[in-house]
Amino acid sequence: MTLLVGRSAPPRTPTSLYDSVSESSAAVVIREYSSSFGLASRLLGGPVRTQVRNIYALVRVADEIVDNPDPSLDRTARATMLDWLENDVEHAMRVGYSGNLVVHAFARTAIAVGIEPEIVAPFFASMRTDLDTATHTQESFDRYVYGSAEVVGLMCLRAFLAAPDAPPDRDAQYERLTPGARSLGAAFQKLNFVRDLSDDHDVLRRDYFPGLDVEQFCEADRDRILDDVDEDLRTAAAVVPELPPSSCRAVRAAHATFAELAKRLRAASADEIRHTRVRVPAPVKLRLAVSSLRGGRS
Repeated sequence: MTLLVGRSAPPRTPTSLYDSVSESSAAVVIREYSSSFGLASRLLGGPVRTQVRNIYALVRVADEIVDNPDPSLDRTARATMLDWLENDVEHAMRVGYSGNLVVHAFARTAIAVGIEPEIVAPFFASMRTDLDTATHTQESFDRYVYGSAEVVGLMCLRAFLAAPDAPPDRDAQYERLTPGARSLGAAFQKLNFVRDLSDDHDVLRRDYFPGLDVEQFCEADRDRILDDVDEDLRTAAAVVPELPPSSCRAVRAAHATFAELAKRLRAASADEIRHTRVRVPAPVKLRLAVSSLRGGRS
């Protein structure tokens, strides 16, 4: 299997002002929407930093379409916007261009590193689920986490393994590292669900965890969910050292930040989680990032 299977547009280096502006636009999206991701992404090497930002910028735009609580933007309008975005991404991945700057940046990255349409489609399917699904079964929850988070980990893994310092057997490495990439994405998503329990339930009217009564959320619920997250983090940790140097430090920092958030959530009471947003303070994030440069974990 080659990295460009099914594509008519070849990868290309930035040759136009439009290419550069599209990547700058993606960087602005990341800077404004995610301080944690912005910090970790600075630890990525060379072209990988730009490529991963391009991936996450598209994710943020899709999230904004389905999560914007503006009551004047009804379900039909959001669904139409999401359809337009997905169609634009599909077209841009074929031809290498889009009139949407963020989509253009994403498509250039997808073509360059070998992101397959087969892992982009589940992402949009999960985003579309948020328009209609208020509660989840275990099956729909697993499907949602795969599409909304695990495939994003796989997209990033493609970028990591397309770096100049990656080993030559990139497809074999991709298959071997896939469980860790998926697990890190899953851990991140589940932690977000716990941290945002109040907003998801009270504002967006969504309950993600199957069988969980948010109004009766208790310490046993907290521990059950975080035990599952810890297992995901252990699976991810096992493969982080096998990543190329250009991405290993950044992923180590991200993993450490997720682990720190999990620890703080476990120390918080159920009532605190239910009514506040538990965070990792900025100085702690910085300490974890510095530690990752030294190869440490704390």
